[in-house]
Amino acid sequence: MTNPLPNDLPENLPLTLAESVMSCLRARLRAQVIGRDEVLDLVIVALLADGHVLLEDYPGSGKTTLAKALGGAIEDEPSSAYAAFRRIQFTPDLLPSDITGVSVFDAPTSSFQFRHGPLFAHVVLADEINRTSPKVQSAMLEAMAEKQVTVDNVTHALDELFFVIATQNPRDVAGTYPLPVPQLDRFLFMVRMEHIGRDEELEVLRTRRERRDTERADLPRVSRDDVIAARRAIDAGVAVHDAIHECLVDVSRALRADERVRAGNSTRSLVLAVPALQALAVLRGRDFVSGEDLELLLPFVLAHRIEAALGATAADEVVKECMVAPLEKLARRTLAR
Repeated sequence: MTNPLPNDLPENLPLTLAESVMSCLRARLRAQVIGRDEVLDLVIVALLADGHVLLEDYPGSGKTTLAKALGGAIEDEPSSAYAAFRRIQFTPDLLPSDITGVSVFDAPTSSFQFRHGPLFAHVVLADEINRTSPKVQSAMLEAMAEKQVTVDNVTHALDELFFVIATQNPRDVAGTYPLPVPQLDRFLFMVRMEHIGRDEELEVLRTRRERRDTERADLPRVSRDDVIAARRAIDAGVAVHDAIHECLVDVSRALRADERVRAGNSTRSLVLAVPALQALAVLRGRDFVSGEDLELLLPFVLAHRIEAALGATAADEVVKECMVAPLEKLARRTLAR
């Protein structure tokens, strides 16, 4: 498969392009998903930061609607081999070939032809990912980490836009395979979704007819190339002061030294956090990363990557406490260019 986006895009793409893409995505998602504005913003940030999202939620909380709305916000390309959106329902009897694809013998040509699995899409909903076997989880690990799948010793590239929204149920643990640390480390964010408020639930009921129109001709879509270009514009156009890097490292070291933490976060998590902070800065109308961005994102980036000691405080609370001193130090420095 070929990448339709030219690699020689100018490096000085304006941030207004990224702002426009974010605005379009935000409008389409909020038209379909009510009462989840913070979650929607985190999903948009993850998409523009080239990360993946793990949602820990309750059944019927809108995860499928969210993922389908995001896939629907990206224009279909008839000539492309990649679908805009695919949903995979994970079950214990699922095989790696069910998600990656399989080689099928073609009698007329006397050769094997590869048939693409549902991973060959721009947005993939991995529903109840902890209900499948470690072997299938390993296939997901390669796809999420390397944007490729290997079938019969042949490597097939996924699209550059490839983005996973995975879900797991926080309460029903029977028949599940907890995600190992390497798999969790591939998710940029882990977001725990709570039930929406009374007013939001009423709004869901009142607007049920309007939200059946998933096409929404009045709301523009973005192309796959727009999203990739926005990623490059954010990477080149948003300043990250050295003090931000120091704060990230100081928070990480504080976590590793905390007696309530059995195993700290990886260096990879800090590397992945930087483009997420840049994307959030653009979403907030800035061309530089600030302490406010760190304060919001770090619990979602780090909490699922640390292993708390038995009987210790919840991981997200430990992260927030370890952030206090580094953020206070950061607040005393000038971050803008």
